[in-house]
Amino acid sequence: MTYWDPMPTVAASAGLEVANLPERLLGAPEAYLRGLWEHRDWRNVPGPFYGAWTDSCWVGREVAPMNVVYEDDFGGEVVYRQPENAAEVRLVLTAAWSDPYRSYAADGDAHWTPALVREWWAARGRLAAWIDGLEGRWAVSERADEREAAGGLRDFRRYLGGGLEAQLRGYAFWLERRRAPEPGEALPLLR
Repeated sequence: MTYWDPMPTVAASAGLEVANLPERLLGAPEAYLRGLWEHRDWRNVPGPFYGAWTDSCWVGREVAPMNVVYEDDFGGEVVYRQPENAAEVRLVLTAAWSDPYRSYAADGDAHWTPALVREWWAARGRLAAWIDGLEGRWAVSERADEREAAGGLRDFRRYLGGGLEAQLRGYAFWLERRRAPEPGEALPLLR
């Protein structure tokens, strides 16, 4: 899988409309992408975007359900799938813009290394166990918002067992070379 770099879209995002409030503009990304790497949640998948001590208002899935899930420690938001096109970037940026703590970030490329991606992947059993436990509780909740959030966790589980490995191999290649692979170039292994 070829990694798609979302950062040019982020850099040009100041004039984009907020996805759920078209009369508002996102503004400069540095105004709301202020999460700190050392505060990132361990459940964020490797990539440029991550949540770090985000709010507990549960608004991220309202605009970016294919990219965001909620955790159960503090109710914060986790990026479980990195954006793969400009439309998804806009949605994740809207989730970040909506966070009152301004604790999303898009500087993961400055911190992730192929070795750290491999470490994260090697520990995916812990993530799978967390997903299974929380999805099981929320799927039978009396609360409609928790049942909806359980659907996001099911998507995360499918992604973890399916396309995420290929995506991370492409990301590791990009981290090493800062370019997409040429046809026939081998992608790094995660093991």
